[in-house]
Parts: sequence; C-alpha cells; structure tokens
Amino acid sequence: MKKYAFGVDIGGTTVKMGLFEKDGTLVSKWDIVTTKDNNGEKILPDIAASLKKKMEEEGLTSEDIEGVGVGVPGAIDSEGKLVGNAANLGWVEKDIRKELSDLMGGLKTVVANDANVAGYGEMWAGGAKGYTSVCMVTLGTGVGGGIIIDGNILAGATGAGGEIGHICVNPDETESCGCGLKGCLEMYASATGIVRLAKRRLAKDDAPSVLRKDDISAKTVFDGVKNNDAVCKEVATEFGRILGKGLGSLASVINPEIFVIGGGVSKAGSVLLDYVVDEFKKNTINACRNTKFALATLGNDAGIIGAAGLILNK
Repeated sequence: MKKYAFGVDIGGTTVKMGLFEKDGTLVSKWDIVTTKDNNGEKILPDIAASLKKKMEEEGLTSEDIEGVGVGVPGAIDSEGKLVGNAANLGWVEKDIRKELSDLMGGLKTVVANDANVAGYGEMWAGGAKGYTSVCMVTLGTGVGGGIIIDGNILAGATGAGGEIGHICVNPDETESCGCGLKGCLEMYASATGIVRLAKRRLAKDDAPSVLRKDDISAKTVFDGVKNNDAVCKEVATEFGRILGKGLGSLASVINPEIFVIGGGVSKAGSVLLDYVVDEFKKNTINACRNTKFALATLGNDAGIIGAAGLILNK
C-alpha cells in the first residue's frame, strides 16, 4: 500500500502545505491564510481541516498517511512544544504536536523550528543533497539558521539551536539588534543589515555610486557589484568579511560538511559566495577550511519538503 506524508510550513501570513509520497515525490501543494485572531487559536484547527479536505480529495484514509511534519517560527523542544512565544502567530508556550495530532485523530506529528526544517529539506532534496552534516544559513529580513548533524536536527535544550543570526560578530556595536543584544550577525548580513552597511558607507564621503540614485536594498548593492560599482563592492566586502568570520567561528564548533545559503539575499547568486568564502577560510581552523558552500535550491518549498522529510525519513 502506497504511503504518504504531509509537510506543513506555518508562516505569519500563510500556511504552506504539501502532500508527499514515501519517496519524496510532491503530489500536491497549497496554502491557506494564517488566521491570527485571538492569539492564533484557529491556526491549528484550520490546518487540520485543510489536511482532512485534501485527504478526501485524494481518496486517502488515516492508514495511508504516515504522519504530519510541521515547521514553526519559534523555539520548539524535543516534545514538539513551543518554548516562549511565536510572536508572528500570537502563540505562547503551546503544545503544538499534541494539539495537531489530536485534531488529526492521533496521526503521528513531528514539530520543529521552521529554519531547521528548511535546512533539513535542503539536506534531503536541495542544495545539500548527498551530505548529512549541514548548516543552512537564511539571509532574509533577518538571519536564520538550521543545523543538521549526522542527519538529525540540532535543536538544543530549549529548541533555540541554529539561531546563528544572534551570535556576536561586533562587540563594539552601539546599536541594538531586534533581539535586544548588540553586534549580532543579523545586523550586518541580513537584507536590512546590508542596507545598514550601505548607508554607513555612503555617509563616509561623496564617492559616486548607483546607491545614491536608487532606493538602497540588498539587491541594488549586489546589482551594483555586478556592474563594477566601487562603493557597492566595498559594502559587499564588508558584508562578506562579517559573514565569513561568523561562519568561520561556527564551523570550528559544529564542523559541517557544507554551508547552504538561502533566503532573499541569496538571489544575488554565486557573486555573494565570492565575498564570503575567502573570509571564511581566513577565520576558521585548518580542519574546517575546506568546508563546502552552495546556494539553496528549494526556495519557498524548503519548509514543506523538510517537514515531510521529518516523517518519511524516520
């Protein structure tokens, strides 16, 4: 009898879902609106209702489904419980695994942090396929991370494992990160961090640059790099120095086989890696110096693929 699994990626705006066959083949994917009213009380019931509807459409019963994997934007412990809060959802200290499993009639349910789940997806079917010790680095509005060691997510004692965006890379920073700390990697390597670096550079002198004509974004910086804009190259060099140094320190601790770079900033392509890899090699121990780098390939599907993989690979 053919077996299936659901992958669910809960976001602050939409919940992405996918139905997968045992070998990882995607049968169907869809999404629903994340209803956050009343502290997100309808999110899990809405997910359960949508999954059951899909089962009806596909003519599947609970016996055909091996389980439901879920990625959540928050710290998730080993029992599938949210530790602290998920501000984008309105949840606080929630037993997500049990609640969704109950709503699904007792189906096996596995819950993990969304960045870790995306990293698992890239390991299973994306840019890190063929490797089992992987560090996924997501460069978007913030900096997220997913650490996979020997094929298993490194979640940590309270589910906060992989929060690489908040390692300190500049102890002299005077401004605060969104987390309340100062000098976090996120303040320099995220899309907003790159804009911050660009504005600091432009304030130093009047050197000509496309950044003085256009709205500044991570995209305009790397587009400028590709067009040989000297100021953009300086900004990219500073970005690469900071990210390379941060990942060099991280490699000395977790020793992954490969770093996979994803998120909106990664759309700059291989030119981004050019600025990171050399700095990385300067800032890690010899045993880690040849760690590989790759761009993520699964895009917005990484979450649902990784979530399904948590079920299908166990």
